Amino acid sequence: MKTYTNIVFDLDGTLTDPALGITNSVMYALEKYGIPVPDRSELLKFIGPPLIESFQEFYGLSRDEAKIAVEYYREYYLAKGMFENSVFPGIEDLLISLKANGKNLMVATAKVEQFAETVLEHFGIAKYFTCIAGSDLENTITHKGEIILSVLERCEITDREHTVMVGDRMHDMLGAKYASIDSIGVLFGYGTREELENAGADIIAESVSDLKRILSPQV
Repeated sequence: MKTYTNIVFDLDGTLTDPALGITNSVMYALEKYGIPVPDRSELLKFIGPPLIESFQEFYGLSRDEAKIAVEYYREYYLAKGMFENSVFPGIEDLLISLKANGKNLMVATAKVEQFAETVLEHFGIAKYFTCIAGSDLENTITHKGEIILSVLERCEITDREHTVMVGDRMHDMLGAKYASIDSIGVLFGYGTREELENAGADIIAESVSDLKRILSPQV
């Protein structure tokens, strides 16, 4: 199995379980448009993709309407939603182990970068990451591939052969291909095996312990 020195993690659905905060924020935004959501589980598909695209794709909003919906979303998310969240069991132990074994850890997320930093700090795991990259408040940087390239540039990563993206949705796998690095799809988040494999995941990890085995085979 290939050894990876540089490991880029997605945030939502990979490091943390943000389901309650994200779905509450989406419901708050949709209510502003008079759109009822009878089943919260319908909103789990918002975890991972860029928000502006999700409001257009899933609820038929125009791009301008979607931009406003994102602003409504952020009203709730900043006040409450970002903390209606939890670190997946075993993730911090994984990060500690990887750092102890000399791995360079980074985060690339579709979440607004400042929000991502706040979440990681709040849960006490920001200290494990060399660089954190996300989208911007103006919605001009949302493509996962661009965000991955940004974090690699900031951390001055030139060895793409030993660099990998870890995420739970197809956008992470496709973004990794865009950045010419390998990808690991995790099944403890919100993407399915079929979604990840169809998006070209190089490896599938079924659990956090499985991910640890893949990333630190000697441990």
